Amino acid sequence: MPFAHVSLRSRIFVSMIVLVLLASVLIAGITIYQYSEQAKDYHADRLERKEEQLKRSLWYTLQETPLVQNNANVAEIFNESLFAISDVQNVNFSIFGLNGHFVQTANPDLGPVSAVEKLSPEILAALKTNRRFVIDTTQENFSFLAAYSYIYDLQQKPLAILYLPYYEDNSFNEKELREFLMRLGGVYLLMLAIAIMLAYLISTYITRSLKTISDKLSQTGLDKHNIKIEVPQSSEEIAKIMKAYNGMIDQLEQSALKLAKSEREQAWQEMAKQVAHEIKNPLTPMRLNVQLFEQKFNAQDPAAVTQLKSHTATLLEQIDTLSNIATAFATFAQLPAQQKESLEVGKVVALAISLFNESYIAYSLPTPEIKMKLDRTQLIRLVTNLVKNAIQAVPEDRTPAIKVSLEESATEVILIVSDNGIGINTSIHEKIFEPKFTTKGSGMGLGLGMVKSIVESYAGHIEIESTEGAGSRFTVRLPKEKNITANKS
Repeated sequence: MPFAHVSLRSRIFVSMIVLVLLASVLIAGITIYQYSEQAKDYHADRLERKEEQLKRSLWYTLQETPLVQNNANVAEIFNESLFAISDVQNVNFSIFGLNGHFVQTANPDLGPVSAVEKLSPEILAALKTNRRFVIDTTQENFSFLAAYSYIYDLQQKPLAILYLPYYEDNSFNEKELREFLMRLGGVYLLMLAIAIMLAYLISTYITRSLKTISDKLSQTGLDKHNIKIEVPQSSEEIAKIMKAYNGMIDQLEQSALKLAKSEREQAWQEMAKQVAHEIKNPLTPMRLNVQLFEQKFNAQDPAAVTQLKSHTATLLEQIDTLSNIATAFATFAQLPAQQKESLEVGKVVALAISLFNESYIAYSLPTPEIKMKLDRTQLIRLVTNLVKNAIQAVPEDRTPAIKVSLEESATEVILIVSDNGIGINTSIHEKIFEPKFTTKGSGMGLGLGMVKSIVESYAGHIEIESTEGAGSRFTVRLPKEKNITANKS
């Protein structure tokens, strides 16, 4: 689980425990390092002291040996005394000439200290510069310090090179370190137990007030009666949070009142928009119908009476629709409630299409006639909205080709409206049925939302198939009466 998702109480608890553990590991590491450095300093100092003791013994040998005055070689000078010096000092060592060639080992039986035949040029160069050279060496699976320094004659001139190996015995220091770490571990185990208890108590105390605030916040809502927080004996920080929350509660109550008022006003505005859209929808084809009638009506034409009756019937149909809308709005009901009656669906669809009186709308009455129990006004609104939407989808530089068809299966009636318009992007197929969503430069986006609402009131559904640049196809499927329980509201 990511640490960011862990509760504050757990984070405080874990942080305190980790802090104690890190402190114990850090102190243990520093202790081990300190013991190691002390051991190095101790052995370096001890090596230097042994080296000085050896040189002092060799100096006494030079003073007492007459061979020095006779310019004897180094091997002759120290031949008899090296073993005695090694035995007294309890160390083994070797002597090399100034040119680096091996001369003599004091006591080979005292320890594994095989000397090389000749010192390396690096060692000789280091001795000329510093007069003393110490290096870590591994020989015969032994690791030790090797010290090289000059042996001086009575005139303080370099006479030979002293090679002293020093084997570090850290068993005592390691024993002391283990004992100290065991005692330190016991102390930290006790501290860890205490830290766990303190971490639990402190984290509980800190988060108790926060939990109270959290519970209150989870119960806070714009539509609820919110209670202010009172936590006695709280810290300064918690008191500030409570003060801010209680102030927010006061503002929330005022906002709730304003929101309720705003929602009522918005509801009226939405209803007014919907009614305006519903009224405007039949007015457009009515206007076109009247203009066409005015242009083509000829009183001398024998068919004038028939034309007049046809146009009058169409206009009266739309006037009835407007009347129903106005009545529904006036009585605070939903837009026209369903008044189901047995309809010849094909003829009602033809009537709705005739309102547009456009030759590019292709529709043929189905054979045999399809009958179904529907609300006549709602069916006309459904058809006119779909056809109007199809007409508006065709760009001005393209000749419209709108096709309306009506089909019937054993379980449903299917209405299909297709166009050769600009098409609809797949990403917005679901959005086009949302109220107020529109892809046009004008309009309020209520038409298709209203179509979907009418279809769903009959437990039906509407489908869309569209190709951008080629057109769209809307398919309305209305289940027959025996298969549904229509929405009566």
